[in-house]
Amino acid sequence: MSATADKIKGNWNTIKGKLKQQYGDLTDDDLTYAEGKEDEMLGRVQKKTGESKENIKKFIDNV
Repeated sequence: MSATADKIKGNWNTIKGKLKQQYGDLTDDDLTYAEGKEDEMLGRVQKKTGESKENIKKFIDNV
């Protein structure tokens, strides 16, 4: 499991709130998290925001 996946798992509610603040277009459906499905969630965020997965991971790592 990557460091980003560990951080997502441990701090999801905080991360979700920060992502919504940063990217106002995101909905709860976009940010649905299921353990082991981090890449799917990151793909939804990437598609909705136009950001790269790397930038989204950096944002999450800095929360």
